[in-house]
Formats: sequence, structure tokens, C-alpha cells
Amino acid sequence: MKVSVFGCGSWGTALAQQMARRGLDVLAWALEPEVVEGINSSHRNPVFLSDLELHPSLRTSTDLEEVGHHSNTWVWVVPVQFSRSVMEGLIGCMRSDVVMVSSSKGIETSTLKRMDEQAFDVLDLPQSRFCALSGPTFAREVIQGQPSLAVLACPDLEVATRLQEAFSDQHLRFYAARDLVGVELAGALKNPIAIAAGVIDGMGLGANTQAALITRGLHEITRLGVAVGADATTFRGLAGMGDLVLTCTGGLSRNRSVGLRLGRGESLDEILGSMREVVEGVRTTPAAVELAHRHKVEMPIAEGVARLLSGETNPRDLTYELMGRPLQQEAKL
Repeated sequence: MKVSVFGCGSWGTALAQQMARRGLDVLAWALEPEVVEGINSSHRNPVFLSDLELHPSLRTSTDLEEVGHHSNTWVWVVPVQFSRSVMEGLIGCMRSDVVMVSSSKGIETSTLKRMDEQAFDVLDLPQSRFCALSGPTFAREVIQGQPSLAVLACPDLEVATRLQEAFSDQHLRFYAARDLVGVELAGALKNPIAIAAGVIDGMGLGANTQAALITRGLHEITRLGVAVGADATTFRGLAGMGDLVLTCTGGLSRNRSVGLRLGRGESLDEILGSMREVVEGVRTTPAAVELAHRHKVEMPIAEGVARLLSGETNPRDLTYELMGRPLQQEAKL
């Protein structure tokens, strides 16, 4: 089986590594020439996770069309806010049998659209040939071959099952699902909660606060997901609770790291200026809040994080504000 991977950041590199390890014919697209040169010549990504050796069969190219023509299985790991323009460069490569597997987690800020909606807009790709890949998976641990689990969701379960069989091994095991919308939104919406979790740690608050945040964060993520048409049970699974817990508590989480530094008093500009990779939660948070307003869904944590990122509040005032909200029933959606 041939696979085209678009995007060679940490997670794109990890997915390309996993598929090469599975014996698939992988050609990956990277924007940076030094990444292509490093992977092709020394089997290392010199920019992202450079200390980890990659499979010798993994090949990369800066030629977008070459990678697009390589296969009919496109694995998409381009940051959400840049995806539309990259897709436009692939219109001429689009065949009627192409299946896109997206692991880009976020909401397009200008349109509030998910990745499957972008793919339909640009490539006329129906949901039956679009699959969302998500779950509690740090790139470093996947490249190292540590046991990990993730979900592949497509309305056409046969598509998800076929990809599940092709991609799974003893290192990374996939589960198949139909709830494309739920898996996509779970991956996007956990990022604002992870920023908040980092803020809690940065402020020196304890386990009580962290557990409360994760629990209530899951509640509001589920609330918006259901309003948009997702299955509530998805948010109790790997793409929901699993990814949320990992991103809120794991030291390798970029979104949590941003929150951690905000909680310690650094400015957002300082933090982002020191980071090479895109932190999807920074752009997704205001988009998630706007989407919630559109569907008349209350998301107090995400709304608070949005105001924190814009400089309208500070970590201590936000904490007091959330703790002082009107009392209510726990199970109320």
C-alpha cells in the first residue's frame, strides 16, 4: 500500500514513521528543505525530534504534486489554519479514489469549519472518503514504538476498518468508528482545556483543581459536540477523554506548555516567539468560543481561556471568576 503524508512536524513525522514501520510505501511532503534533506540522507528530522532515528524506507519531498500523485491515501498533518492553501495546490492531483486521513486538530478561524468541511470546499471530497485520526498520542512516544492507541473515524465504516488494518501494529493500535464529527471536534476542543490545565500548574495549584478542570472541561466539550451533531459517547473514548487527559497532564503537550508559562506570568508573545511548532489551541480557542455562541452553548472554561489569550484577564482573576459562577446541577447539558 502506498501512502502520502502531508506535513513533517513532530506528529506528521511520527505518523510517517509508523506507516513506514508497517512496511507501507511512504512519501511525505515537508515545507522545509532541511527536513527533506535530513530525513532522506540521515533518517532524522533535523528540526523536529532530531534525536530520534527514523525508518530507512521513509522518503520525503518538497514537491507537493509529487507527493499528491504518489498514492490515493493522503494522511493530512498540516496545521489547520494553513490547510486550505495547501489543499488548493493539490486540486490537480485529486483522483476519484483518494481517501484523506486527517490528524490536523483544530477549527479554521476564518470560517469555523472542521477539516472535513475544508476538504469538501477545496477538493470536493465527500465525508465517505474522509477519515479523522485522533487519540492520546504524543509524537515522541509513537516514534519510539511505545504502545499507544488511537481512533480512525469515517461515516463509511468499511473505509475506517480498511485503514485500521493497514496502519495498526503492536506499537500503535487503531480502533474504527463512524463518528467523524465527534472525533474531529474532540481533537480540536481539548486544546483550550489543556491551556487551562497548564495555567493551573503554572500558578502552583493542586490536584483537586486539575481534576475539577478536566472533568468540567470534558463536560463543556461534550455539550458543544452534541449540539453540532456528534455522538456523546465519542467524548468518553480515546479521542475525547483519552486525548484530553494526555494533553492536560503530559509534559510533552505544547498547549499545556503555553498555559504553564502563562500561569507563571510570561506573555503570550514571549511564549510563542520561543516555540518552533504551531500551537493549535491558541487559534482554535477563540474559534471554539465563536462556534459555541453560534450554537447557543455555554463554554465558560474556553471563554475564559480566550480572554486570557487576548490579554483581557489574568490567571488569578479568571480562577476567581470561574469559581464564583452561579451554582447549578452537575449533569445539566
